[in-house]
This record gives sequence, C-alpha cells and structure tokens, in this order.
Amino acid sequence: MERLAHDYIVWNADPTLLSFAGLDIRWYGVLFATAYLLGYQLIHWIYQREGRDSQSLERLSLYLVIGTIVGARLGHCLLYDPTYYLTHPLKILAIWEGGLASHGGGLGVMLALYLHKRQTAESYLWLLDRFAIPTALAGAFIRLGNLFNSEIYGMETLLPWAIVFERIDNLPRHPAQLYEAIAYAIVFLLLLTLYRRSDSTAKPGFLFAVFLLTVFSTRFAIEFVKEKQATYAIDHWINTGQLLSLPFILAGCVLLIIALRPPRHQSVVHRPD
Repeated sequence: MERLAHDYIVWNADPTLLSFAGLDIRWYGVLFATAYLLGYQLIHWIYQREGRDSQSLERLSLYLVIGTIVGARLGHCLLYDPTYYLTHPLKILAIWEGGLASHGGGLGVMLALYLHKRQTAESYLWLLDRFAIPTALAGAFIRLGNLFNSEIYGMETLLPWAIVFERIDNLPRHPAQLYEAIAYAIVFLLLLTLYRRSDSTAKPGFLFAVFLLTVFSTRFAIEFVKEKQATYAIDHWINTGQLLSLPFILAGCVLLIIALRPPRHQSVVHRPD
C-alpha cells in the first residue's frame, strides 16, 4: 500500500534563528561560524601537540575564511549557473541571496593554504594533512545548515526515513543533506583517529589523500539521489557535482599511492677488491 506524505517526517524549520534590529541571523550562518570556531581550536591543538608556532594562525584564519567564501561563491556562479551570472556579473557579489559550491570552497581553502605556505616554513602537504581534519567537520556543519535552509534535498522516495520538505513541496524525499552531514562527520572521526595514531612526520599527504577519497567518493555516490542543482543539462550518466568530484578522487588516489609507496633504498655497489 502506498504511503501518504503525512506518514513521513515533515521538515518545516525556519531558516532564521532570530531577528533583531532588522537583522536576520540564520541557522546556516551560525553553523558555519561554529564550524570555523571549532576548526580553529582543533588546529591550535594540533600546532601545540606538534610544537609548532601558532602565531600565524590568526592571519591564516582570515585567508581561509576569504578563500572558502570567495571560492564557494565563484564555484556556484561559474560551475552551476554560468549563463545567468555571466549575463548579470554584479549578481556574483550578491552572496546574501545564497549559492555556495563545496568544490569551489575546497579549491579556495587549498589556495589559502598555499599562500600561507609561501610566507612560512611549513610544508604544503603538512598543512593539507592537518587542515583536512577540521575541513571534514566543517562539511558536516554546513550540510546541517543546508538542512535548515531546506536546500540540496534529494529525489522523491518511499523509503521509511524520507523527509517531506514542506517549504519545497509535499513529496517525501531523500534527506541528502543528512546523508552528507553524517558521512562527513564519520570522515572527520576517521581522520582524527588516523592522525592521533600516526607519527606527526610520517607519510606526508596520507591524511589529505584519505580526505579527498572519502569526502568526494561520498559526494559522488549521494549525487545519485539528489535533485538536479545545475541549471544546464549534462548529456552523460553523471551530473555536474559528480563530474567536479572526479578530479578530487583521482588526486586522492595518486596521493595515496605516493604516500604508501615504500621508500627507495639506494643500492650499494660492491666493487671488486
């Protein structure tokens, strides 16, 4: 017997947490800020644990915020709706209207870390390995923010854990935001565990490789149950989000192979007496 819409969880949360003096504070912004603060504390702990100088973290934090927001915004505008934004370029600045892409945000973070690396003695792979841990946690918080916004939802389904996003329609859908939030939280715990169990100087690039493989493979898989987000069609069996995930997955495979490759030993040439 077909289940009715009211047989499922109905989600109708207000995206605005509170309003005062004409200013709306949204759940998405609060969760984004929470992810940033927790990530900062985690990185500060990592620096202390490894005896690193944490004086430059405040400057790096500014780079990361700018890189994340600018990268995510440009990623959304140029990868998911290029026709509209190239026709209305000033709308790219209208970030308050929504529209951030995680792939662009990831590239923004990588660029911010590279700029920081050029001003310090830190290894780029060392930075990528360590910052992969709070980035996974941030991904979980951001997807919860998407849940409060009733966005990035999934296709219609009759599965018992389907959710009706009442602000969208009355159809039971895959809670794709929750799928990703849970997956990224698991990746965060995995990376933190691997980090705590490994030597601080071992296998450069290993943690970042694991991050790329797990996060973007998860993203690739969940895209199969998501509603279309790009405004243009891709005449292939994969969508825009999956296509953008493939280079990250490939990079993760290459980095993992390099990180796990046994060190080369110089051959000893025995000369005859």
